Amino acid sequence: MFNSHWRLSQFYFFYFASLGLLVPFWSLYLDSLDFSSAEIGQLVATLALSKILAPYLWGWIADQSGYHIRIVQITSLLAALCFLPLLWFQDFWLIMAFMLLFSFFWNAALPQFEVVTLGLLGSDTARYSRIRLWGSLGFIATVSVLGVLFELISITWLPHILLVVFALIWLSSLPVREHRQQPETLHRIGTVLRSPRVIALLLACFLMQASHGPYYTFYSLFMEGLGYSRGSIGLFWSLGVLAEIVLFLFMHSLLTRRGASFWLTLSLALTALRWVLMGLYSDVLWMVLLTQCLHAASFGMFHAASIHLIHDFFARHRGRGQALYSSVSFGVGGVVGSLYAGALWDYVPALTTFLIAAAIAAVGVLVSLRVGSHPARGRTGPHD
Repeated sequence: MFNSHWRLSQFYFFYFASLGLLVPFWSLYLDSLDFSSAEIGQLVATLALSKILAPYLWGWIADQSGYHIRIVQITSLLAALCFLPLLWFQDFWLIMAFMLLFSFFWNAALPQFEVVTLGLLGSDTARYSRIRLWGSLGFIATVSVLGVLFELISITWLPHILLVVFALIWLSSLPVREHRQQPETLHRIGTVLRSPRVIALLLACFLMQASHGPYYTFYSLFMEGLGYSRGSIGLFWSLGVLAEIVLFLFMHSLLTRRGASFWLTLSLALTALRWVLMGLYSDVLWMVLLTQCLHAASFGMFHAASIHLIHDFFARHRGRGQALYSSVSFGVGGVVGSLYAGALWDYVPALTTFLIAAAIAAVGVLVSLRVGSHPARGRTGPHD
């Protein structure tokens, strides 16, 4: 079991290491190519755009075939190959085209790996958080090292470093054994999707990620404009993920005390507070540290609660359930967040943009209350 857990952990480490490169530094790389804020917002949105369709399409294939890890291996390899041309292209439309192609495969891998992880854990799903924290460690490793490295070398090296990490993602998926599941029929998932609790959950997930638009797209540029060095900015990102790791270590005991829907609502409330504080006090160091610690709620608590709820609600359709979670939240929510942030950033104060993000998260709080308010129709148990 230890070897199995270690193999799962390696994949999370490298996958989120790639996010540690893309999320904080991709906008800085695009800025070095002299793209405008609106263009940067559009290109960052491209990374999320394919999450709308790709995860569900690949989830459908995985559920029909029963081969989830095979899908992870294929899409991870194709993602690395499709990213290769970005080492040379600097034209806006060519970058957008290959980012869309690359992300179509890259975004497909993680939801199916979540299915494999939870399937291999069986009834011991509470151990998920301790495996998933290795992803957070991967994020911290890259964002900390690269924040300092890009003080010494040009950020134009970013695509080359990313390609190496994408290759490691594919290699780390190869030793993971398949957790074969019975292929599923399609018509029954409609009953799950009509459940008011499921609708509320997916809407809350969308609102959470839409609220992250200014943070994921412009936080590094925002902090650089306030006079912080790239090394310091990298450490700020690392602090947020370190707080997320601490949360993951305790999430098992938290979930045994209160239901996942409670932690979902709390995470949205704390996220709304985070964006308000970020907009008002990012020039005050101790407030920067506090807002980054709140990442434990806005990602760690939210993600762990959402994964458990999806795993429960979509008991016999988990490939498509995890894919829908990714599509609706990180896909549609990510696209909407990046686009409104990009459209507003040059025309209104940063505070206004962050207050809009806080309002979106606050609406998510109200929606999330419906997740635990009444029973789900057509629900099957988590271990059916």
